[in-house]
Amino acid sequence: MVIKQDIPALLVGIMSTMVGVGLARFAYTPLLPELISQNWFSASQAVYLGAANLLGYFLGAIAAHQISERVHLRLLMNVSFFAVVASFIGCALPLGIESFFTWRLIAGVAGAILMVVGPASVIALIPVDRRASVGTLMFTGIGIGALLSATIIPLLVQTSLVMTWVVLAVMTLASAWVNDISLSKLAYADNANGAHLETKKDEDKDSSTGFNRIVLLVLIAYGFDALGFIPHTIFWADFLAREQELGTYVASLQWGLFGLGAMCGPFIARYGASNFGWSKTLNAAFLAKAAAIILPVLFIQNTSFEILKYTVSSFIVGAMVPGIVSLTSGRIAELVGPKHHKKYWGWATAIFALAQAVSGYAMSGLYGYFESYYWLFFIASALMSIGLVLSLLSAHFSSKKEV
Repeated sequence: MVIKQDIPALLVGIMSTMVGVGLARFAYTPLLPELISQNWFSASQAVYLGAANLLGYFLGAIAAHQISERVHLRLLMNVSFFAVVASFIGCALPLGIESFFTWRLIAGVAGAILMVVGPASVIALIPVDRRASVGTLMFTGIGIGALLSATIIPLLVQTSLVMTWVVLAVMTLASAWVNDISLSKLAYADNANGAHLETKKDEDKDSSTGFNRIVLLVLIAYGFDALGFIPHTIFWADFLAREQELGTYVASLQWGLFGLGAMCGPFIARYGASNFGWSKTLNAAFLAKAAAIILPVLFIQNTSFEILKYTVSSFIVGAMVPGIVSLTSGRIAELVGPKHHKKYWGWATAIFALAQAVSGYAMSGLYGYFESYYWLFFIASALMSIGLVLSLLSAHFSSKKEV
């Protein structure tokens, strides 16, 4: 249950994750078929432009921790928010593929910084007993952004693509305002609740070789999550609209279900972490996501079940996107303590960003080779399964250390 004192921290987390990934990244997915159909770009160009954001996300992720150590938090977050605003306005101007690539790259860089410094700051500024609650719920921002893009974009594109980008910029500007007000309140809340009080055990966790090995497995597993979720987070709407010939309306509806799942994911993660622990819940999340990714390409003759499998896949993968993010963040905080969380979360985000950038460009190339998204779902599910094995290994070594 959220209490009044949690609200500033929760809003900072929600705004940063909503803009960092939910809008800066996921708003492109329902726009992809429209960019192609309205002849802004060819199919192959539009797919590679989607991967440009992943490259920017990687660059931002590897720089975020170092920048955050040198730049005041409030200034850094405001600059990042306004960079995303500028990127949306830049994308509204059809100046060619080079300009569009640059703006999508900038959106990725700024989005990654928001995803590193926002959640890490929240984790550091809240009491230990509130971390399982607030630390998971702040990732609902990813789902809110995806759901907003799924509901608003199909309506806006009927007016114009230019107007769509402008409205996304206005939404981001409003989010920046809410975030800034919440940050100013969070500074006072920090002094009042004594959130920085940590035990010596928490401070020294990452000095242990055993913990380093366990954390490393969690980080690599998180990277495989990034390798595996590309088909749903970039190609899903286009796969349904054009390849499955279901049309833009059905594709938008399924993307809306993805967004709805993404909103529910942190609540599911919170329940699991509170009742079963971070590690067991993370393992279950990997398993559910691996199964849901392959579901769309399993052959089912009955037409009604065809739609059902897309619906189940949309919701579960959507739920597990922020679900695994929040569970990984919580698991890392559990292993290394809040003092070192930002550093390790920065590494996790960098590994994730590198993996998704590599996967994005590789799968874009495979799409060009196969001229179909079909095999990408099999590959993605296999990669998620490897992540599951690594997560299970981390749990195994962790249990041995505790004995």
